[in-house]
Amino acid sequence: MKYLPRHELAQVIAEMSLKDGVTPRLAEATAAYLLEERRYFELDSLLRDVQRYWASVGYVDVLARVARALPEDAYEDLLRPFKSRYPEAKRLNVTPVFDPAVIGGANLELGEQRMDISFARRLRRFKKAINVKGS
Repeated sequence: MKYLPRHELAQVIAEMSLKDGVTPRLAEATAAYLLEERRYFELDSLLRDVQRYWASVGYVDVLARVARALPEDAYEDLLRPFKSRYPEAKRLNVTPVFDPAVIGGANLELGEQRMDISFARRLRRFKKAINVKGS
């Protein structure tokens, strides 16, 4: 099979998913291709590339790592920083990813962009401030 650069593969996957949705068939075909070509280690990067492509054509999907389900209005608050960054977006969406390592709040991801608004971050900053003042 001809080698397809990751950014081109991401574009194909992104366009197919925008047309038909993220179907089990698309997921299975992608997984099979990555396994057959021994490129499974590229999965995380490939997904970030797909996310970046979606955003470039107006479909912004932010991954929110959260400890538990949030109320609907909380998702709107999580999107606020991205609304100003993508004012022309056709659709803004938050996809929750449940992660027990997140104490509270959220870790937001969009492609290479990261925003940590978790309680763990606040606790680390508080601990650092106490250590600095105690010195």
